[in-house]
Amino acid sequence: MAEDFRTELSDAVSALPAADWESLVAATPGATPFQRHVWLSALEQSGCVGAETGWQTVVVLLRDASGALAAACALYVKSHSYGEYVFDWAWARAYAEHGLPYYPKLLLAVPFTPVGGAKLLGRDATARKALLGEILAIARRSGFSSLHALFLDPQEAQWCSALGLLERTTLQFHWRNPPAEGGAVWPDFEAFIGNLRHDKRKKIKQEQRQVRDAGVCFRALVGAEITESHWDFFTRCYQTTYALHGSDPYLNRAFFQTIGAQMPEHCLLFIAERDSQPVASSLVLLDPQSRIAYGRYWGAVAHIPALHFDACYYQPIAWCLAHGYTTFEGGAQGEHKMARGLQPVATRSAHWLAHPQFSRAVEDYLERESAALAEHQNSLQERLPFKEVQ
Repeated sequence: MAEDFRTELSDAVSALPAADWESLVAATPGATPFQRHVWLSALEQSGCVGAETGWQTVVVLLRDASGALAAACALYVKSHSYGEYVFDWAWARAYAEHGLPYYPKLLLAVPFTPVGGAKLLGRDATARKALLGEILAIARRSGFSSLHALFLDPQEAQWCSALGLLERTTLQFHWRNPPAEGGAVWPDFEAFIGNLRHDKRKKIKQEQRQVRDAGVCFRALVGAEITESHWDFFTRCYQTTYALHGSDPYLNRAFFQTIGAQMPEHCLLFIAERDSQPVASSLVLLDPQSRIAYGRYWGAVAHIPALHFDACYYQPIAWCLAHGYTTFEGGAQGEHKMARGLQPVATRSAHWLAHPQFSRAVEDYLERESAALAEHQNSLQERLPFKEVQ
């Protein structure tokens, strides 16, 4: 007999007891640091999410008969499609062309964070599946145009498919050690680039030489080593990068200050210096338990050729090799990452659209997109940069 749960809604993760939320994170296979109470609360309390930003938080809680918290997740009511990294702008335009409202829509994802992993927190699989069913029911009865669940773990993707949600696959590029299951482990950075084809190895050495010849050196700071002044400089770099692209940054100094202070064990900051002055920085988030490093944000206050590649790929990969981390995720998109030793990896999302005709049209589109993507991924596998994947 299926267990009965009572549903509660809240308008903020930060309003909930951290210990209760963290107990679900600890119990959920595949949960990442981006699901921690600190991370999600920092987004709210710093004003990076909120109704005025187009990210209105709706927390769904399931409680058992005794009142204990059995499952939870953060949903977001969206009035736009920015900051998601699984693009549905064409769907929104199609709705608009037919005089139909696409927004507000409902989103299950971590804001501004294209990282695969569990999004449904729960004490067991039964509670997590029940939570997914309740989310879909909320989307149906609340009149949302659609529900989008992004960067799911494989189990969640299967549950979504079983409920009739449309499957969508996108590609990211990740570095792994070893590069293939059962292969040889690289002991250090020289061994890693030594296994690359000659042209790729030569290019990396040239880029690192460019950076060194420009007088740049790096410092890697972890946890409490990152001071307030370091966060000030990193925020300046991060904001400068957005400004150069003519857009506003999603995150702010208050957010970075909070995660630096409250989850230091997850923070790795690279500072690039020239003539003893900082010129660039990149932030990597660490998961010490799973040994995964997530490349997240970078910026520079001076233009130095090849500095981006060194700060965002070569330095983090070298650090991972030195500290026993087996995976480095390079963020969304970017086939250029393959030349730096990252490999194509499929990511999964699931989508429900209330309008039956549009749902069928999107389903047809996704079938064609998936076939083309599978073919493209196969072609990328044939272009891997390694001399051999052992």
